[in-house]
Amino acid sequence: MSNDKPQGVYASYFASIVGEENAVCLWENIELGQQKRIQQAIASGHPPSCIVYPRSQQQLAAVIATAHSNNWRVLPCGNSSKLNWGGLVQGIDVVVSTERINQLIEHAVGDLTITVEAGIKFSNLQALLAKSRQFLALDPTAPELATIGGIVATSDTGSLRQRYGSVRDQLLGITFVRADGQIAKAGGRVVKNVAGYDLMKLLTGSYGTLGFISQLTFRLYPLAEASETVVLTGTAEAVSQAADILRGSALTPVQADLLSTKLVSSLGLGEGLGLIARFKSISESVKEQSNRVLEVGQKLGLDGAIYVDDDEANLWQRLQERIHYTATESVITCKIGVLPTAAVEILTQVELGLIHIGSGLGLLQLEGKNQVLKVRDRTQAHRGFLTILEAPVAVKEQIDVWGYTGNALPLMRRIKEQFDSKNILSPGRFVGGI
Repeated sequence: MSNDKPQGVYASYFASIVGEENAVCLWENIELGQQKRIQQAIASGHPPSCIVYPRSQQQLAAVIATAHSNNWRVLPCGNSSKLNWGGLVQGIDVVVSTERINQLIEHAVGDLTITVEAGIKFSNLQALLAKSRQFLALDPTAPELATIGGIVATSDTGSLRQRYGSVRDQLLGITFVRADGQIAKAGGRVVKNVAGYDLMKLLTGSYGTLGFISQLTFRLYPLAEASETVVLTGTAEAVSQAADILRGSALTPVQADLLSTKLVSSLGLGEGLGLIARFKSISESVKEQSNRVLEVGQKLGLDGAIYVDDDEANLWQRLQERIHYTATESVITCKIGVLPTAAVEILTQVELGLIHIGSGLGLLQLEGKNQVLKVRDRTQAHRGFLTILEAPVAVKEQIDVWGYTGNALPLMRRIKEQFDSKNILSPGRFVGGI
């Protein structure tokens, strides 16, 4: 199960399936940036033989069936924007991309649902929906690059989780290719489920270890009439109080996050910790809610400002870019989950971080494995978790990326065994080396 065979052997098998020119790309012909992203995702050793780009769900199924019958290990990807998240995969023979399986299947405008193939880019999907004054309520990393299948595979929701819930909450239906190349469906436009599992929840956040997502149906929401964002900055104690008041109030922000001191200053928002809350609704409601938050801040001695129109859009874009931008390759990007009431304490101990007020989930940028272990200990003391998303390969080889301390690992292994008995899909990428 390693790619000691000549690369051409793999390529010829897959070329007979996908047929057309440029649908199979040998390793040495892969663009250097893409090579680097793949190398950041795999354990040290042989690079994969090639990337295969099927153009249909049927071609994808045939490619996976071929890999299964030959015991070839497969790394699934979309556009590679999150390929380096999670654990390092072991002994990969071939990378298979859904990038060219990217068609709109059905947009039921009146029902507020859409069915798309997994390779469609998130930004293209939102632009399409905007024509009907609708949107998909996700706020993923790298929206210009990310495919919808990759977003679901990594459960990458973002700040909109505050109002609309997680990726799992948006999904109505899913189609995927099993490890043996069979096509399976669950939820949404089909009644049939498989093996008694809620497959949509199971595949969401499974990092390509259980199946190859090929088609998805989502619930949609109408675009709001108006939008405003309030930013409060100041002492940790006052920001913590403001967050408590906001959580306990009847206000309904669509996004609400706590920001670390360095994140606040790097965005030019002021000094101290920050609280950022965005309201979208009819104009009167938005103005009323924004002013209420501003008043809360004033009573607590916090500096406050309201952002609208282009200034608001620019602020959220810069925030997204800043929290994901790493100045040096040594920076480690982590996903955190902690009790919301402990978020401020964690943020005072890191330079760059963002935690959602409602869910306690967020992102931190840390320097070195010692800081990761220290913050992980503190997070676990608050019954939370800290997992590494992006880090140098050497760091991922030295410490447990997932830091999982629960008791569900035996169950996870049995599910993996049932879905992928030959362990050919993303081996080693998930919790416990699954």
